[in-house]
Amino acid sequence: MTRRLLAALVLALLALAACGPDNGLSGSLGAVFPLDISGVDLERNDEALQVTYTFNRGVFVDVVARVSVLIRGIDVKPGLTLALDGADDAGVLRCTVDHAPGGEAVRVLPQVKRGDLTITQGGQVGQLTRGSFSVLFEDTGGDIGFGRTLGGTFLGTPTDAGFGPLP
Repeated sequence: MTRRLLAALVLALLALAACGPDNGLSGSLGAVFPLDISGVDLERNDEALQVTYTFNRGVFVDVVARVSVLIRGIDVKPGLTLALDGADDAGVLRCTVDHAPGGEAVRVLPQVKRGDLTITQGGQVGQLTRGSFSVLFEDTGGDIGFGRTLGGTFLGTPTDAGFGPLP
């Protein structure tokens, strides 16, 4: 094999290794509970985008992390990077994260101290949507995860979580 061909092969392998999984979780929160997943669901309406990471344990399906992001008034499209800390003018948190092991109570994580969400593909109901997020949780508040980090990637097609017709 020539040096040029070998160099091209090495570069190609490095590029493939740099590509992370389409759906996954990581961060120091993994010291509190496992971040293994077997599925991801995306839902959205005019108010929020919700990414739910699940793990199927046979009889139980764990909600490993449910990330709910306030998108009211925001054009969700490729290239969007949205800060996840703080609240809007009405006091609604920009992001909340929950953990719900199958058969157990829902556990709320602390407020987001710092973080962002990025959309790189899609963003609308029915569009293949790709993105990522990363957060650092506050040191107090919530049930678990104080001062921990959580990051994730997602790829899926958001379903309509609309409110339906008003009465």
